[in-house]
Amino acid sequence: MAEVNAGTLAEMLDERQHLLEIALWMFGSAETADRIVQETYRRWYTLGDEERSGIAVPRAWLTRVAGGICLEVPAAAASAHAPVDVPQRGSAAAPAPGAPARWPEPIGPAGHRAGSRPAMLARHDRVARRFAAACGTGDAAALKAVLAAEAMVVSDGGGKLRAAVRPTCGADAVARFVTALLTGQPGTEVAVASVNGRTGLALRRAGQAVAVVSLSVAGTRVTAVWIVLNPDKLQRWHRP
Repeated sequence: MAEVNAGTLAEMLDERQHLLEIALWMFGSAETADRIVQETYRRWYTLGDEERSGIAVPRAWLTRVAGGICLEVPAAAASAHAPVDVPQRGSAAAPAPGAPARWPEPIGPAGHRAGSRPAMLARHDRVARRFAAACGTGDAAALKAVLAAEAMVVSDGGGKLRAAVRPTCGADAVARFVTALLTGQPGTEVAVASVNGRTGLALRRAGQAVAVVSLSVAGTRVTAVWIVLNPDKLQRWHRP
């Protein structure tokens, strides 16, 4: 059973903000800064497993790489009003966390997926609310109790957060992962929400969505937890 170590959601958000501030200080353009940070994480994900595991302080590595990319950008193009061609190393795109063909993307708070039977939706709702309650209290034992033995969790940062690359499998590992990533974050609201027409979770800080969680359920247990962390996919979930 594989387990992927992950920092807390707050730590990952702080790390991304730190990199954005570096790029913003260099160029003063939010669009350019975002592209530089995305390229920074792309280079992180193109590293091999052994290379990544050998980096003692990932934040320091990312800071150094972001700074290097800033120096690679032609000075003539570095203005707040001109598009900047952020240089990329290699032609292959960064591996996406989680397999895209299997990823149930959140289609918005009002989204609906037709064809679901009322009884199935009701059962899913009961299980999802048990999961949400455990997340709200940060109770790893309660989380494990609602998970199937071979449950898995996949998180998707879209190359814009240092999220897990491979699924974490097994009830124990998933409970620890979810507890570390989603629960007990100061100022974070955990709310039950309709995700793809079924009950899921939306996490917000100061009205800004930072994660959306959808669940796969079989019987009375959660078999898969899908966590969207990619900021681009979360914009429609923000509150005014």
